[in-house]
Amino acid sequence: MSGGRPRALGGGVQQLLDYLKRMQDENPAFFYAIQSDTDNSAGNIFWADATSKMNYNYFGDTVVFDTAYRTNRYRVPFAAFTGVNHHGQPVLFGCALFLNESESSFIWLFQTWLHAVSGQHPVSITTDPDRLIQVAVAQVLPETRHRYSKQGIFRETQEKMAQIYQSHPTFEIEFKKCIDETETIDEFESSWESLLKRYYVMDNEWLQSMYNVRQQWVPVYMRNTFFGEVSVTDGGQDLNSFFEGFVNASTTIQMFIKQYEKAVASWHEKELKADYETTNTMPVLKTPSPMEKQAANLYTRKIFMKFQEELVETLANPATKIDDLGTITIYRVAKFGEEHKAHTVSFNSFEMKASCSCQMFEHTGIICRHILAVFRAKNVLTLPSQYVLKRWTRNAKSGALLEERASDLPNNSRESLNVRYNNLRQEAIKYVEEGAKSIHIYNVAMDALQEAAKKVAAAKNRSAADIEGGALTNGNSQVLHVVDENRPATYQSASHLSQDCTPRPRDLLMLCP
Repeated sequence: MSGGRPRALGGGVQQLLDYLKRMQDENPAFFYAIQSDTDNSAGNIFWADATSKMNYNYFGDTVVFDTAYRTNRYRVPFAAFTGVNHHGQPVLFGCALFLNESESSFIWLFQTWLHAVSGQHPVSITTDPDRLIQVAVAQVLPETRHRYSKQGIFRETQEKMAQIYQSHPTFEIEFKKCIDETETIDEFESSWESLLKRYYVMDNEWLQSMYNVRQQWVPVYMRNTFFGEVSVTDGGQDLNSFFEGFVNASTTIQMFIKQYEKAVASWHEKELKADYETTNTMPVLKTPSPMEKQAANLYTRKIFMKFQEELVETLANPATKIDDLGTITIYRVAKFGEEHKAHTVSFNSFEMKASCSCQMFEHTGIICRHILAVFRAKNVLTLPSQYVLKRWTRNAKSGALLEERASDLPNNSRESLNVRYNNLRQEAIKYVEEGAKSIHIYNVAMDALQEAAKKVAAAKNRSAADIEGGALTNGNSQVLHVVDENRPATYQSASHLSQDCTPRPRDLLMLCP
């Protein structure tokens, strides 16, 4: 889609602005921003609620920028920043309405989003293959690994090579096989060359351009970077999973507001259900391994199931020692009957560290069957702490990160509302779980809850009286001007945001203590 083309959405834009203003009035931690336009007409709009901002603190290591409206011809030109939570479910980091598309607009959007969430750059980001987006990511997130959506590449290849697809039905199958099933760079290079020769497309400009940027979309080139994919199908999904089923090509902007809220509520409910299942049920263990029991108590249910799959596979993937370098031992791990697909694992017995040629841990944050096979051979009975990423555990949204985030904020900063909200939510979940265990505990819990409600109401009344008497002040929404090389941006937000965007040191892939 060409940049700079304005869209006319009628009165729906004002309806959206009214909605955003109302949301901010109800919750000062709600953030929205409007891009200044040179002719004073309506510019692009970005917003992120308190939950989106807090979710980024926990799960902002990998981000998906969804612009499905551009390829699916949606009536509402909205984009979304999303990620994946500790259950492998999509979470929202912010939304935008695009009325004008240009290089400077995408740069403005990425800068605004980064201001809203924390200023901390993600490890990786996945977007559709697009020049305008590529420029924005390169300028605003220069240290972030940028990956093109594989589905986006497949879609564009089908369009650009329609004649080949029609005359050679097997081309698409072999093209995808070359991308998805090659396990090493050498294997991919050989398969690619063979594919081009077989179909006489060695000089095809589109395929050559895709080959030139292969490090940004072919899986074998991306395995050393964390993308949070927890199943073999995740990498092939389209980008619009958060709003899938809620927003489509016929959704108007008036309908969009309600559908946006439905999507947010639906995924919130799914997260709560996954929390409950993880906390209150025990998965079926398939081995007598202490490591499996340990993992069942650490991970959320979906992540444990993925780990369990890898652990069980060690039974068919024996580790064979091929070299001994003192503290470092080299192993060859292959499935019975598939020795040609062997992987190499180096194990440091002193540091209890291992690295595998498949790089599954680096890519997903979940340890692979090959390293587990070596652990089994070396009689390592429990998972070393460096192989348990906190972002995949049942305690991903509690503990050190929450406390660290709270201590970073001044007491009077309204950003701390996010922290208070999440602290209360975590404690409430624990309270409900304990309170529902028996009728006696339930009655005690209900009595205590009603008493607490009275105290909260009394405290609220006292605060209101203090404000009316002038003892407390509550500032109006701030307007922050951030210098942009291309155009000025105006931020309307009650959230306190520093003019200095230097990221705080933070490692979202925190290890479990």
